[in-house]
Amino acid sequence: MKHLLTAAMPRDEAVALLDLAEDMHQIQDREVKKLPALRGRTVVNLFFEDSTRTRSSFEIAGKWLSADVINVSGKGSSVSKGESLRDTGLTIAAMGVDGVVVRSGSSGAPAQLADWIGRPVVNAGDGTHEHPTQALLDAFALRRRIHGGAARGRGLDGVRIAIVGDIAHSRVARSNALLLPALGAEVTLVGPPSLLPVAAADGTRLGVRAETSLDRVIAERPDALMLLRVQLERQAGRIAPSAGEYITGWSLTDERLARLGDAHIMHPGPMNRGLELSSRAADSDASTILEQVTAGVSVRMAVLYSLLASDHPSSVDGGTR
Repeated sequence: MKHLLTAAMPRDEAVALLDLAEDMHQIQDREVKKLPALRGRTVVNLFFEDSTRTRSSFEIAGKWLSADVINVSGKGSSVSKGESLRDTGLTIAAMGVDGVVVRSGSSGAPAQLADWIGRPVVNAGDGTHEHPTQALLDAFALRRRIHGGAARGRGLDGVRIAIVGDIAHSRVARSNALLLPALGAEVTLVGPPSLLPVAAADGTRLGVRAETSLDRVIAERPDALMLLRVQLERQAGRIAPSAGEYITGWSLTDERLARLGDAHIMHPGPMNRGLELSSRAADSDASTILEQVTAGVSVRMAVLYSLLASDHPSSVDGGTR
């Protein structure tokens, strides 16, 4: 695997990467959480947007694989002085690093960086485009919830997942709409008409079914409900509809929680409690939210291992260029 830039990958390659993450997951139960796989390798986390979960989990993943990890933020880098992304990337590559994890507010920036620097690049979120490792960890956490100890080698065949909220601005929704159907899941996008992407000729959004009524989708008894953060910063500080209208129509309130049945409740974080979902929903036994955080380390270990372990025999090619 040369790069991980997109969640669009064949089923067998996605399953292989999730199975590798299962192997990595076992290290979290050890007293000493270290593998020597990337000893002598250097990874730079280049983050031009604020992040807690993604950057921390990439840092932990690299360190648990024994890589040297360097964190560079946009606010403290030469980019803040006017240097271009290309020059920053070439400068980092000239220092002899082995791989770069990049988050950018510009859609397509990781793919450009991959073309420029000749080093493995991982897309940690680019604008409103994609967030492939988030989709992988969502699939990993849900697969474990549904299949338990028999998850290895399996996809998400027949699992019905509704992704709810600000779909149009969500790179998480886009990556999940690419990955989850490849694993056999049935995906429905749910949100206000103004927060759904433009419909295709067949009426689908991002190639999957779209609905505007959360109550109608809940009545269909989905297996999982993924609530998305309302992207306030991508809407110039405004949401459409208003916060009150959003809660009335698309929030997982306590009343909707009572009608949800046995569905798993997911959220990529950070949460706006009381807007996207109630505290009771977030803290319920059905919630996978903290399991998703834990899964993030395992999945990102698998990604870094696939990219940077020279003796890695895996044929996983998803997102290569």
